[in-house]
Amino acid sequence: MKLELKTAPPIIGVLIALLVNIIVPNHKKLKYADLPHYRYFLYIALTVTVVLFIIALFNEKVRERYSYRGFFIGGVFAFLTLVDVATSKSMVLPQLYFPSIARIFNVFFEDSALLLECIQSSFLLLIKGIFIGFILGMICGIAVGWSKNANYWIYPFIRILGPIPSSTWTPLALVVFPSAQGAAVFLIAFGVWFQITILTCSGIQSVKKAYFEVSSTLGANDLQNLFKIAVPAAAPSIFLGFFNATCSSFVALMAAEMIGCKSGLGWYVNWQKTMLSYPNVYAGLIVVAIFCYILVTIQFKVRDRLLSWQEGVVKW
Repeated sequence: MKLELKTAPPIIGVLIALLVNIIVPNHKKLKYADLPHYRYFLYIALTVTVVLFIIALFNEKVRERYSYRGFFIGGVFAFLTLVDVATSKSMVLPQLYFPSIARIFNVFFEDSALLLECIQSSFLLLIKGIFIGFILGMICGIAVGWSKNANYWIYPFIRILGPIPSSTWTPLALVVFPSAQGAAVFLIAFGVWFQITILTCSGIQSVKKAYFEVSSTLGANDLQNLFKIAVPAAAPSIFLGFFNATCSSFVALMAAEMIGCKSGLGWYVNWQKTMLSYPNVYAGLIVVAIFCYILVTIQFKVRDRLLSWQEGVVKW
């Protein structure tokens, strides 16, 4: 199929979603049927997809990238159409637990200030936990992977404590730390520490000994072997550990913010759930998903830039 044709599915998907939303009448028992935000979103999406389609006709680079995602983007809008039909148009799903898309989109406007405050709070907690866990994980991973003595004394504790889920430490964390914020940072850092430690250790131990023999012959000492050969060679494993740690840290973040924090995305979702406000719950989950996607994407960009010298050697 030509690349130009592969850029058309997003427009088709948006058009179908828009026509279904306009032409098919809402169910007579639907509450808040006059909320227009979802339809506005579809108008904007249609404009963007048409503009990208026109640009792709004349720009080869845009055409290649956009055509690759074309069917996926069209599929996303097809899914939104099915959800719209199953909720607001036919109410096949219970309205209490499966609100219309328009109600979910409306939350982003009504609760925008509170959501931004929760994003800021969660971001600060996440950065603190990831930073502390990353530093401790690198120290432990390098020590265990490089030193036989450290491996002998520390690795057994890592194998015992590491697999324990972060959330199981919640009662102890609330006792040890004076505030819920401190306990939340600990829970996030604990999960990050284990992932970074294990993959840093395995990355260093998998470096070929011939590299150290050659460098030692050229006069390198132990520290040079460690920081100029072992750690750079283990960088792909370290980034893999950081990726796994980022994903697990979101799980720990959601659990941590539900134990006593008065702000954050996890607190917001839990609070709205207790209020049976499921449009807000879904809106909070969407924000969490976008938040996680952005952080992981940034991480991949940094990895590709820092490890560009290993492209073709390491399989991404």
